[in-house]
Amino acid sequence: MPLLEVSNLIVRYGAIEALHGVSLSVEQGQIATLIGCNGAGKSTTLRAVSGLLKPAKGSIRFDGKEITGVAPHEIVRLGVAHSPEGRGVFPQMTVDENLDLGAFARPRSEKDQIRKDREKSLDLFPRLRERLKQLAGTLSGGEQQMLAMARALLARPRLLLLDEPSLGLAPQVVQTIFQIIRDINAAGTTILLVEQNAHMALKVAHHGYVLETGRIAMSDSARVLEASDEVRKAYLGIG
Repeated sequence: MPLLEVSNLIVRYGAIEALHGVSLSVEQGQIATLIGCNGAGKSTTLRAVSGLLKPAKGSIRFDGKEITGVAPHEIVRLGVAHSPEGRGVFPQMTVDENLDLGAFARPRSEKDQIRKDREKSLDLFPRLRERLKQLAGTLSGGEQQMLAMARALLARPRLLLLDEPSLGLAPQVVQTIFQIIRDINAAGTTILLVEQNAHMALKVAHHGYVLETGRIAMSDSARVLEASDEVRKAYLGIG
């Protein structure tokens, strides 16, 4: 059974239908990526999974449980964390305070484990350790992305939703972020990655989905999609 299973998902913004029956699955322990052009519905898909958008129709199942329409904070408690597009850090709060918010849904009885998880996150993102008392709004774009990911990890998710982690970052920082994505996955966290940098996304993913105007146009292993002439021309700038 897949850890995440999305079936025939329809999402509307008022009268506009953004997703037209999207179906996808993410296997336990893997990285699945959703690639496509701007406006294809990638972020909408993640927002529906994390409960920020209520689907008009369709089903979302996590670890065999129906989570369609469940409140976002309850979905976090079930084991799904969302690192949103645009990073979504709290700019007037310190790095330290932003990290504390990542563990808001965890019980007080996990205080010692939260401290250990915090140390693991700071080991993954050593730059944040140097800036714990700094306001999040004064960090660079790459550092804010690291903070958003570290904060999501403090929820101790089984499934991490990453929305455009490379957006607006310098190439060297992008390389760092994607190595960290590999490390997070290698440590046991399943990932659903939305990414406009299709080349980088397919390099780290096990399976890929191509979303076009609210519909899944292609689905295959990341290696097969990376070698596909159609994908290479449309999304990799090759051919």
